[in-house]
Amino acid sequence: MSSPALPAAAPVVARRTAKTVEVTDVGPLLERLPDPHGVAWVRAGEGLVGWGVAARVELSGPDRFGLADRWWRAQVARLDVDDDVADGRRRPGMGPVAFASFGFADFPGRSVVVVPRVVLGHRDGVSWLTVISPADPDPDADPDPDADPAALPEPGACIPPSPGTVTWSHGALDAAEWLTAVERALGRIEAGDVAKVVLARDLVAQTAAPVDPRHLLRRLAEGYPSCWTFAVDGLVGATPELLLRLRSGEVTSRVLAGTVRRTGRQDADFAAVAALRTSGKDLDEHEYAVASVADSLKPFCRELDVPAEPGVLSLANVWHLATDVRGTLAGHERSLDVVAALHPSAAVGGTPRAAALRVIAEVEGMDRGRYAAPVGWMDADGDGEWGIALRCAEVSGTQVRAFAGCGIVAGSAPEAEYAETQDKFVPVREALES
Repeated sequence: MSSPALPAAAPVVARRTAKTVEVTDVGPLLERLPDPHGVAWVRAGEGLVGWGVAARVELSGPDRFGLADRWWRAQVARLDVDDDVADGRRRPGMGPVAFASFGFADFPGRSVVVVPRVVLGHRDGVSWLTVISPADPDPDADPDPDADPAALPEPGACIPPSPGTVTWSHGALDAAEWLTAVERALGRIEAGDVAKVVLARDLVAQTAAPVDPRHLLRRLAEGYPSCWTFAVDGLVGATPELLLRLRSGEVTSRVLAGTVRRTGRQDADFAAVAALRTSGKDLDEHEYAVASVADSLKPFCRELDVPAEPGVLSLANVWHLATDVRGTLAGHERSLDVVAALHPSAAVGGTPRAAALRVIAEVEGMDRGRYAAPVGWMDADGDGEWGIALRCAEVSGTQVRAFAGCGIVAGSAPEAEYAETQDKFVPVREALES
């Protein structure tokens, strides 16, 4: 009699090491990024840049946030973390981190998660380097110092050239078509189907030479240091809006809605800010956005602080009404658990959420891709920072697709909304053309 077949042995998964060491101040992070396809999350000179790929996955569908978090947990479970940084000098972002950029819509919802082999960070006076070991090191190979992924380039060695002449054209809709889309949205608001709808549009640039994303990154960081400058898988931008920061159970979300353009003339700008603070249309738009974030955070938080009135955030080209919502988690949720509940907030979708998304799908006339969706990073514990991908563009060779949008509420004027989108294109346009 033959013996029963033995069950197949489980595959052996090689473990890898993520080693973090403190390094001397490295100066401007973006000038140390050696790979045009690297990742970045930098604000006011602090943050993270990464290069090389330890692991990468593309996800889609309505459960993309949950799938991304489960995939990241599986990656972390196969890592041995070696941390040489003293406890008193530990900073958020140390250790292995994953960067991600998610699709706006559930379908197709294409999203990308990247775990860089090398991460260089700087925060609160401390700089560090994290390196993940190769998946399949060759024990017989001779060490090659030139192939060391952790070998830092000299400061200023990673400054790419300008892409040359830039030619712009309309994207999915031309000006007249987009104005018609706004009128259709206003009709739905007047009918009572929806209270607010955020409509976006795109522009396409053709450049003389292929665009190095680091060119955009550096220019955006220089021009908008108070924004979070980011790059993940060809999506590059500088967002003023922080969807969620989670650190040790404390959450923060910065809500922006309501915009006025800077003129450069002190008296006119003072009057414009005063008008913004009292504009019924802008205050209504902002209130919808704050309420949607607060309502999404409440189930997770035992304490939640929602300021009664917005402040004004000053950027190089515009002012925004701004509210920082803060809370303390009641449980042990990870950042993507909360992000999944927050997205899309009324600041980028509208309210009520489901009705606004239907109107967007019917009248906007384009696929947003990863525009206006969460982008950022998370650490091994699931804490992290997630912005909303605004003031951004998709870079592919000699083509750049830029995005801008604005909130439509009762009282919105189509021509004024179009002008607002033109203002919001300025950061990417100036960065690309400089």
